[in-house]
Amino acid sequence: MKKIMITKSETPRMYNNFYVTFGKIFIPWIIKHIKNFPSIIKLLIGYKKSGKLRKEWDRKGIKVPVFLIISITSKCNLRCLGCYAAATGTICNNALKKSLNIRHWQRIIKEAKELGVYGFIIAGGEPFVMSDLLKLNAENKDRLFLIFSNGTLLKKQDYENLKKLRNTAIIISIEGDRDLTDSRRGKGVYEKVIRSIQNLNKHGIINGISVTITKNNFRFWMNERNLDNLIMKGVRLGFFMEYIPVDNNTELMLTTEESKKFRKQILYYRKNKKILLIHSPGDEEYAGGCISAGRGFAHITPSGDLTPCPVSNIATHNLTKSSLREGLKSPLFKIIRDNENLLEPNGSPCALFSHQKEVDELVKAVNAYRTSN
Repeated sequence: MKKIMITKSETPRMYNNFYVTFGKIFIPWIIKHIKNFPSIIKLLIGYKKSGKLRKEWDRKGIKVPVFLIISITSKCNLRCLGCYAAATGTICNNALKKSLNIRHWQRIIKEAKELGVYGFIIAGGEPFVMSDLLKLNAENKDRLFLIFSNGTLLKKQDYENLKKLRNTAIIISIEGDRDLTDSRRGKGVYEKVIRSIQNLNKHGIINGISVTITKNNFRFWMNERNLDNLIMKGVRLGFFMEYIPVDNNTELMLTTEESKKFRKQILYYRKNKKILLIHSPGDEEYAGGCISAGRGFAHITPSGDLTPCPVSNIATHNLTKSSLREGLKSPLFKIIRDNENLLEPNGSPCALFSHQKEVDELVKAVNAYRTSN
């Protein structure tokens, strides 16, 4: 199947729009918090250095992603309906599968930096169940950290610590209004989420929202007034991920027509709203398909398994027994990257999920294992 490509005329326009939006949103924040300018310079130097390192490793035949997604714990205080982490085994009750400790993650992040990884997306479970979570951010101030949280466990001390970490943004999960959020995440969660967003903004901490787009809530987010309300509360980043039926519940999936309408609205927001938006799967079109398996990111489970992405539960390497470098150059990752058919979503919000048969064959061919077992 032919890879989706982006034309030369589209490429500069895409990046120009990104940088214009980025400047429009974050330059006023930088001016308002000018004392943090040295920290921003440190991040820029780290960005330039990581880019050079990735090029060097690429010449050696190892594709290093810009971002590493770390599911840092299998523990969570919520039980959300349709949770990806629960469906893929990231959140589990298997006593034999223990989460890595802080020393393991320190070693993994150190190697990732040496390879040229620039950003670390911390997910879970719920990251803030870990008392020493922010130690990783404090030790790596030249790298960007995005912490995806359900927003219910942030304490006063967390806000005080985050104020000192200008390399960190907190992304809070939300479904929509009170009814939409509480019906999926539990009674009272919406109120806690909004309070956390307000506290983050009050303390000058860059924050955003993460939304799983389903048939139940996509019309809510098509209404620009609802997005405006959150922007007024200080939200500067938005991650809109269309629902992937990992639990085989296709009823919540958007139809092709609904997905097209939502994509059109996202593009409208980008031109007219002061918020930086990431949309999946829409944005992957610009990258020629799925960006997992090291093309743009890779994923590590709480027990150290290196998987192509958080939704896929296949691996050949565990980072307690092998290096990140060995995992990134594995046949599993290389075959996914080189196979244009596997990168094509075929109308699904996830490319690998839409190729179950091919993935099953690949698992056998490279002697991979299922991380959910």
